Amino acid sequence: MSDDSSQSPPDLPDRRPLIAFTWLWVGAPLAYGLYELVRKATQLFTG
Repeated sequence: MSDDSSQSPPDLPDRRPLIAFTWLWVGAPLAYGLYELVRKATQLFTG
């Protein structure tokens, strides 16, 4: 008799590159927006 529960799970594709790309896709515009916010707020309050 063979025990099927001891088999390893099927190989899944490595999604780390996709996750990194997604973080950059969202993070880059967010960082730029925060930079512009700080720059314009500084101009607004310092004259």
